[in-house]
Amino acid sequence: MQCQSESQSYYSSASRVVGVGGGGGNGSSEPMEAVLRLASSSAVVVFSVSTCCMCHAVKRLFSGMGVSPTVHEIDRDPKGKEIEKALARLLGGSSAVPVVFIGGKLIGAMDRVMASHINGTLVPLLKEAGALWL
Repeated sequence: MQCQSESQSYYSSASRVVGVGGGGGNGSSEPMEAVLRLASSSAVVVFSVSTCCMCHAVKRLFSGMGVSPTVHEIDRDPKGKEIEKALARLLGGSSAVPVVFIGGKLIGAMDRVMASHINGTLVPLLKEAGALWL
């Protein structure tokens, strides 16, 4: 899960950053269960890689809109590779970050988030999830 672009810039610390790991067991469904549990834990959840510029861009987009997503930096999590595989399964085999959930629903990677933003459907999703009030 590498970022395509080399640009990096400052990211507002408005987002809460938490780990994905925890709990024991080696069941193959554990990472998927963890992803789904975490995805429904906040109005907006972003699975990210801390060095990915596209992840940075989506976090900045939300920050600029006044939304404070819960951010899970999977590269800083001991179970990050397993979480990455579970996210790829959810995306239909694509292993792209960021992966965004709004209201517990999978929105997708950066391309889907930006398409929603451009076509005007992102704000209603954020309002419906309770992440945006205006």
